[in-house]
Amino acid sequence: MGTLHLVPVPIVPARGADAIEGSALRVLPPATVEVARQTHYFLVENARSARAFLKAVAHPEPVASLQIVEMGRQADPELIDRWLWPLRAPEGAAHTDAAVLSEAGCPGIADPGAAVVARAHELGIRVIPWVGPSSILLALMGSGMNGQQFRFLGYLPQGREELGTRLRDIEHNAQLGETQIFIETPYRNVRLFESILEVCDPSTRLGLAIELTAIDQSVVTRTIGQWRTLGAKAAPTLERRTAVFLMHGSAGRSRPARAVRQRSRR
Repeated sequence: MGTLHLVPVPIVPARGADAIEGSALRVLPPATVEVARQTHYFLVENARSARAFLKAVAHPEPVASLQIVEMGRQADPELIDRWLWPLRAPEGAAHTDAAVLSEAGCPGIADPGAAVVARAHELGIRVIPWVGPSSILLALMGSGMNGQQFRFLGYLPQGREELGTRLRDIEHNAQLGETQIFIETPYRNVRLFESILEVCDPSTRLGLAIELTAIDQSVVTRTIGQWRTLGAKAAPTLERRTAVFLMHGSAGRSRPARAVRQRSRR
């Protein structure tokens, strides 16, 4: 059988004058770029962003000649076997490798590629994940919050009352020492940020990781009380920018990691 490669892409694509510095070649390791260049069959979340990525890594073949299957935001279970069929060549026939491309970041992480990977395992297809940026891990790394106990929550409810209730539950877990990580669509970031400042305790820490992997990326952690005192003029620019939100109790509230006893070698 063929191999299913999971190829990460930059979280924020190159823009304008930053096209060279912000390109995939700056963000991704050479081995990941090479896999993308050698592959001719792609299962992607979004065809347009996938073509832009393949141009950015200088795929040796014309992008129009490549086979690109768009899965959409939710992979249709009834189509997955058809998508994976080229990897399951009959005995004696040449097989095809495939690469899964997310719209941003790592395939399979908050991404429709997970369903394709699950089916590949059921069919006995070899799966190889390649190194690249994950907004969840990059945000956690830069936040200074508990990296041994954390939870990714995805998107939060939209209704005002339901969102307030959810934020209080999230804050409760954050105060117990578990880092809470969540996201929102770029055009609703400001609304979520304002709701957090309105609902949560001033001592709770809130981290904002904005435009990760871009030239102007920033990761800032402050208490909610400090965020409030900054005022609107000093608040971070969140409108229509990719962002990851992190919440944790006050500094020093993390549960200590259990000591691991190393067995002596004999």
